[in-house]
Amino acid sequence: MKILERRLGLFAVVSISISSMVGSGIFVLPGIGFQMTGASLWLAFLLSAICILPAALSKAELATAMPASGGTYIYIDRTFGPFAGTIVGLGLFISILLKASFSLVGIASYFSVLSSFPLAPTVISFLCAICFLNILGVGKVSGFMTIILFVTVTSLCFISAYSIPMWYPENLEPLMNNGLNGLASATALVFVSFAGVTKVAAIAEEVKNPEKNLPRGILLSLFLVTILYCLTSFVLAGVFETSQIAGDLKPIHSLATKIGGSVFGTIMAIIAVFTMVNTSNAGVLAGSRFPFAMSRDKLLPPFLGKLHPKFYTPVLSIIVSCLIIAGIVLTLDVTKIAKLASAFMIMIYMLENIAVIVLRETHTTWYKPTYKSPLYPFVQILGIIASLCLLYAMGILSVIAILAIGIPGCFIYFFYSRHRMERKGVIGLKGKRTDLTSSSITIPGPHKLKDAEVVVGLFGQEASAEVLIEVALSMVEDNHLEVARILEVPEQTMADDVEEPTHLKSLRRRVNAMAEDKGVDIAFDAVISHDMAKTIFEISTRVHCKWLFIEWQKKMRGNITFSNPVGWLKSHLHCNLATFKDNGCRYFRKIMVLLNEDKNDDVVIDTAQHMSQLYGAQISSYHYKKDSSVLSVKDVVELTAKYDLLILGSADQSFIQNFIQTDDEKIFQKSICSVIGIHKSSFTE
Repeated sequence: MKILERRLGLFAVVSISISSMVGSGIFVLPGIGFQMTGASLWLAFLLSAICILPAALSKAELATAMPASGGTYIYIDRTFGPFAGTIVGLGLFISILLKASFSLVGIASYFSVLSSFPLAPTVISFLCAICFLNILGVGKVSGFMTIILFVTVTSLCFISAYSIPMWYPENLEPLMNNGLNGLASATALVFVSFAGVTKVAAIAEEVKNPEKNLPRGILLSLFLVTILYCLTSFVLAGVFETSQIAGDLKPIHSLATKIGGSVFGTIMAIIAVFTMVNTSNAGVLAGSRFPFAMSRDKLLPPFLGKLHPKFYTPVLSIIVSCLIIAGIVLTLDVTKIAKLASAFMIMIYMLENIAVIVLRETHTTWYKPTYKSPLYPFVQILGIIASLCLLYAMGILSVIAILAIGIPGCFIYFFYSRHRMERKGVIGLKGKRTDLTSSSITIPGPHKLKDAEVVVGLFGQEASAEVLIEVALSMVEDNHLEVARILEVPEQTMADDVEEPTHLKSLRRRVNAMAEDKGVDIAFDAVISHDMAKTIFEISTRVHCKWLFIEWQKKMRGNITFSNPVGWLKSHLHCNLATFKDNGCRYFRKIMVLLNEDKNDDVVIDTAQHMSQLYGAQISSYHYKKDSSVLSVKDVVELTAKYDLLILGSADQSFIQNFIQTDDEKIFQKSICSVIGIHKSSFTE
């Protein structure tokens, strides 16, 4: 499997992140922000940065878990499924184009200092040039733009320092022209200024020591840019009266002209134009990749995913992106563009916080981030609440933003995408399933699956796989046992890209030795799976087995939920399920049977009798009812000290019982001897 070289250090991560943020957010947005909240604009920038911090930490975690995935669209798609992926992909696409549109309007404002060319033709001219550059494949001129970034930041710092003699405290009165409501609205508005803070997460695969450099780079760049935004807006508030700067779409030019004259103002206008050209170009470059990637994922028509045979760029996707930008700048005013862009980004950042909670609480086996967000889940919950507050502060515009991506996204998914894919996302895989069939499956290995009475499912968490297999062998009558080791990988990972782990080679060798020693036919297969539950279901159906043996696992406790994979299997399998807990007993001479007067009792009795004959063991039966005071859980646990093996029925679980510890599970967890829990399939009744 080809991988990208990890060559980007902390400085490169910070540079990329800052370059993605500095642009129209500082050159244009302050003029609009002063209209909303007055001199407290610097506080709005600070509050916005605080609101973004949880999403920045969450995205750093997501990026180290899926370093080659390509960004937020993939994170949401793999977590919530293609329906959410379609809507979020469309939202990201539109938000990036809105930000590019906002930068183009800013370019036209600053370009008016240099030329009297009308606004609309100026915007369209720059847009055509950017479109042409992207089609040719020269959209990235990183060396030149790094120099522009350095010049921009240096110039802004110089202006701020040089403005001190002209700064008057009385200009800060009143601090908030429109009270707390105005401050909240301004905080939501300037959110778009920080939209690029997590952009570097999309190239996490190229970052050295991503578990350290990625979160450090994101946090450091957020800190530095916040200082730059707050300092510049604070200087503007002190140098100008609010009435002088409010509504000014080229505030940095006005500041430079006031402190250094027209020549200095012109120089800053040129720097601003180059900086925002970079931002617009990056917007078209990144935005055009979303329909391209969604097309490759079968969420959009395939023509958007085709590359030009000569330039190797997604020409149609680029053209569509530029046409949408043209429509935005020609029909919307600059304030609405900024507000809509912020609303989209707020919603997307909120979903990133939710995604981290979902992936952690479902205990998804492939989700193994090398960096984990601190103070989980409080940071994520705080981010979700902050996002909802900002959307509320935006008022009706946030509703418009949701509808603007929700309605087209639903339309695209239900009328086009839904019938062209099988992905479900983590939420779909862990929830109620309606897609389970006995369809054929392909398992790599030296032989194909054949019918077996007993199947052993291994998920990688077993304390001793050999003991589980040996117990399962006791139920085999046809001298053939199927053992399937399920390796769950993300849905975007191809099976050919997964190399067999060393520990799996060792397990295969030990299982083969067991088969030879006992003189039985044990087929051992490693199965690469995107959907562990569906895979084990299909294996059990394909081989027409009567029994599936797995090792017992207690409910996995997250910070705020429980995860119960065994409960899911109970309600879906077409065969009997046996869960085994090994407590170190190797000779079954005394077997305890616990009957609960339910559907499992007859299978429990048959299993106990079979094992009694096999091991020459004595059987003692006890009747236990949950609503009876005759035999408590404590009594059962104390009795297990007298036996080598406990066999009991494993009851169906209600929705509520999936999240609490049942009596069966308490007995499993506290039992002194080994335990087999029997669940009779409802489909065999």
